[in-house]
Amino acid sequence: MKKVLSIALVSTIVLTALGATTANTVDAATTVDSTHVTVEKGDTYKSIAAENSTTVSALEQANGRTVGGFDLIYPGETITLPSATANTTSTDTSAATATAATTNTTTQAATTSTQSTTATTGTSKGTFKISFYDPAVLGSNMGYSGVAANLSVFPKGTQLKITLSDGTVMYRTVNDTGTFANSNSQQLDVAMPSSSIPSYGVTTASVEVIA
Repeated sequence: MKKVLSIALVSTIVLTALGATTANTVDAATTVDSTHVTVEKGDTYKSIAAENSTTVSALEQANGRTVGGFDLIYPGETITLPSATANTTSTDTSAATATAATTNTTTQAATTSTQSTTATTGTSKGTFKISFYDPAVLGSNMGYSGVAANLSVFPKGTQLKITLSDGTVMYRTVNDTGTFANSNSQQLDVAMPSSSIPSYGVTTASVEVIA
């Protein structure tokens, strides 16, 4: 009788041990593709991170979880691996860079086109003698966007492109005449603050009518 009980007791212990071993066995998360895995019973973020050579925090970030929070997951749930979001971010960044480069190229082309148009739409009127004056000194409030000219050559409102001999380009609208300009059809008197008037005082310039 004692022998039978001993055999039964040993069998019970062995079966219990086998049951415990089976209960503690955890299936590894099933790989869906290179960037996703499916949760198996017993999986945790820690075990999935270890199996895929990453960290728990990186895994949490890739799946929109709070870093360091309580990560409750269920069997059958699909988990995104960090490499997937990294690749997406890289692709998005590259696309944004390409778009920015395209926009910049388009802007430069438009600017070049505008500059070329401006350079070719003026009608050349030849070389003129250029002098300068400050309207404010004369008590005028006409500002510095104008130029005094012989009105029989350039009526008021004529827009001029004036390129000085040193390469300086100015755009002025004829809004006045004066003793010098009125008596000399090839002279323009450019409005400019006294502090900006060139020391040489008088020079020459090529003049174009742009409007």
